Amino acid sequence: MTNYNFFHNNLEHHSLFLPPTAMNNVNKGKAKYIFLCLAGLLLLMLTQFSRAELFFEGYFHNTLTADTIPKPNRRQSLTPTDINAIKKIVKEDSIKNSKIKPDTVIIPRIDSFSVKYSKDSLNAPIEYHADDSMILDVPTKKLFLYGKESKVNSEDNELTAPFIQYDQKTNVVTAYMLKDSLGNVLKYAKFKQGDFSSASDTLRFDLLSKKGQTKGTYFTQNDLYVYALKTKKKDSNTIHANYVRFTTCNLDTPHFAFVSRRVIFINKKVAFTGPVHPEIEGVPIPIVLPFGIYPLKQGRHSGILAPTFSANDQLGLSLEGLGYYKVLNDNWDITTLGTLYSYGGWTARINPRYYKRYHYQGNFSLDVQHLNIGLNSDSDQVKTRTFNVTWSHTADTKSRPGVTFSANVNAGSSKYNQFVPNNPVRNFQNQLSSSISYAKVWKDKPFNLSINANHNQNTLQQVINLNLPDIAFNLNTQYPFRKANPAGELKWYENIGVALNTNAKSLTYFSDSVGAIDIATQIRKNFQWGASHNIPITLSLPQLGAFQLSPNVNYQERWYQRKLLRNWDPAAKKVDSIYKDGFYSSRDMSFSLSLNTRIFGMFQFGKNSKVQAIRHEIRPNIGFSYKPDLSSQFYNTIQVDTFGNRARLSVFDGSVYGAFSEGKSGSITFGVDNNVQMKVKNKKDTGEAAIKKITILDGLSIGGSYNLLADSFALSDFNISARSNLFDKVNITAGAVLSPYQVNSLGNRVKTLVWKDKFFSLGRLVTGSVAMSTQFKGGDKKSGNDSKTNPALQQQYNPSTGLPLDEYQQELTYINNNPGQFVDFKIPWTVNLSYSLTFYKQLKADYTGFTTVFTQDATFNGDVNLTAKWKVGTSGSFNITRKELGQLSVFISREMHCWQMAINISPVGTYRYFNISISPKSGLLRDLKINRTRSFYEL
Repeated sequence: MTNYNFFHNNLEHHSLFLPPTAMNNVNKGKAKYIFLCLAGLLLLMLTQFSRAELFFEGYFHNTLTADTIPKPNRRQSLTPTDINAIKKIVKEDSIKNSKIKPDTVIIPRIDSFSVKYSKDSLNAPIEYHADDSMILDVPTKKLFLYGKESKVNSEDNELTAPFIQYDQKTNVVTAYMLKDSLGNVLKYAKFKQGDFSSASDTLRFDLLSKKGQTKGTYFTQNDLYVYALKTKKKDSNTIHANYVRFTTCNLDTPHFAFVSRRVIFINKKVAFTGPVHPEIEGVPIPIVLPFGIYPLKQGRHSGILAPTFSANDQLGLSLEGLGYYKVLNDNWDITTLGTLYSYGGWTARINPRYYKRYHYQGNFSLDVQHLNIGLNSDSDQVKTRTFNVTWSHTADTKSRPGVTFSANVNAGSSKYNQFVPNNPVRNFQNQLSSSISYAKVWKDKPFNLSINANHNQNTLQQVINLNLPDIAFNLNTQYPFRKANPAGELKWYENIGVALNTNAKSLTYFSDSVGAIDIATQIRKNFQWGASHNIPITLSLPQLGAFQLSPNVNYQERWYQRKLLRNWDPAAKKVDSIYKDGFYSSRDMSFSLSLNTRIFGMFQFGKNSKVQAIRHEIRPNIGFSYKPDLSSQFYNTIQVDTFGNRARLSVFDGSVYGAFSEGKSGSITFGVDNNVQMKVKNKKDTGEAAIKKITILDGLSIGGSYNLLADSFALSDFNISARSNLFDKVNITAGAVLSPYQVNSLGNRVKTLVWKDKFFSLGRLVTGSVAMSTQFKGGDKKSGNDSKTNPALQQQYNPSTGLPLDEYQQELTYINNNPGQFVDFKIPWTVNLSYSLTFYKQLKADYTGFTTVFTQDATFNGDVNLTAKWKVGTSGSFNITRKELGQLSVFISREMHCWQMAINISPVGTYRYFNISISPKSGLLRDLKINRTRSFYEL
């Protein structure tokens, strides 16, 4: 400002000496300088009082393409992410431009502007459509839509009705249904918002507040079908309803319903009612509950498990299945159940389950029985304290390639299954088994490892056998004479392969009829271990025409923990036994050469014959094997009875892996297998499917050997097996062992052949078994209307635990015990039959001979539709040998659309019971049932 005043004063001083023309020129320049000074002053003021702002090229396109219509009364602001990005850009620019300090943070200001909206304006546009016509009343600002499928859509709200009215002043949409001249409804007013949908007589909805009212409305909430005289939608999730009828029956006129004057629905979560009473076929039932809470949440959620009442002849009245289900997290949940009996007994179950998708799943269960059989005043009262542990685990092999882990454990007290009420399958189950396995396969390595733990238990003998650990290491076949990268045809010696199979395990056993201290003593006393090593050497030779020649060398070695020394005690007249601990081993070696081929034969019939051809395939094999005597040193000849009979017994009898057979052998092995098939023509069909192949005999094989080096009993027993599925209806499997030698009066073999007295005999039958099963059912075979159409019957469950494998199988245990409630009425009748026969020769305990043990069992089950809605069925088993009925149960089922009735009866046998149940089919009302159960037990 000082320079400017000085310059101005000088001009005025010199102008006094200039002529008039020059005076005018001076004034013109003076005005220009004055304007220039004012512009400079303005620039200084803007520089002094304004903040410096930076412009970044990176934000230029965003500024131009951003939404130019901001939300009302809201200024744009930078997010923390934007500020960090700007700091990074400034830091990079500070290196290029020395005028900007690196530690300076400059935040740009983004100019913004706001647009004022009317208070009654909508947040989104409205889309509308009329099938028939549309009328716009401009003075009243109303829009009328006519047509069967008239629609109004706004955001997630969708309205469809034959008549719709929209009032622009109030933003209210009104819809009405359409009836014909007879009063029948042609079209309802339908409303959909998100996952909620309804059909109403009349509907009013405020597009601005999202609230609405309806009259005569139908809508669903999960399994509930709801009809409300009036509803009021408070928000997108809450509905208040008056004079409500809700049911799980999907008919327009439901078979049953619950009626309440006031109900509050929270969408997909829960429903609350005031006083509620049931109604059957439109007739009110005088049973009123003060309130009702109905969970509508999908998926898993914690809650109380309702009990059922039952009666047991030995345990008293019971409150059964009272418990709680708890969801711990996305991968874990736990179920606790308990049963209380009036005689003082109780049972408890803790069942945690886990599941991680693509990794593993499993469940664990601990069941405890603390039962009092009979009253306390009874002198013969029996108290039982039993338990049962189950654990199942499966892993997804894709989660850890090369590693597998699985578990299936079912162990506990021997008498646990005996006292499980209303479950004859478990009551007669006398074998329990468990297995836990881990396997590892190394990538690009020729070996693998597996570690197993096993358990088996006979509940009748109360003996528990443990096998842990059981370790197996296998080396795949290696070719030591083959080059790493062979070229051309391989030499014969390059096909020599060597493998290794090593197995080591330990065994022990104990009886659970004694105390815990005695059990530990038994485990320690009966513990033994062993190992087995097997080295097979093979040679793969090319096929010689129709024959395949296969040489083989096999070396085996076994390690033992102890020897069994036995001697005849003449004073006590019995065989004394004693174990000697230590480390012992035995070896065995064999050489074999086998020749195999296949022979085909076919017998053809005429072109017009129904049977086109019969095809017979024969697979004979013959071989030679040599085994040196490496085990005779471990056999002793001792007297076994008072008659002076002697036997050769090994010191390794009863060990983990058993003893090798003694004596050298040079045996010729032989065998033959047969397969018979038939081609049948369907004269009614001329297509490709006209000829069908039927298997008459899947296999019939016989095999044996002859020892060229044996001085006696050179011919071995013959093993015969047969299998067939006749006409895809009857499954037959059979097996037998035939001895070529005769026996003496004690049942011991003698050197005389059977054919000496019976030339046409195949041999003396030693052991044998036959099993047959068949299934028949009625109905249309092409429609596939069998049990596979019922998802509940198709799902699997663990038969040893009786527990479901995942949350989608909650009902399967109940289905197994109550088949009458889960029948398929599409099948008019079914019949399933099975029969088994086994027999074998068993050495007597006093070594005085053999006795033949026979076992015959038959099982059956079937059902038949008495009418389209009534079905009756039965199942049972019968032990033919003992002439005892193992179990027999009968069920009667009644189909009632949305309800089901079932009667299950077991009238005879040791365990008898009956159960009558009437309940809705819906899982939402699964605990709302009428149940009557009674159990009886005969000692």
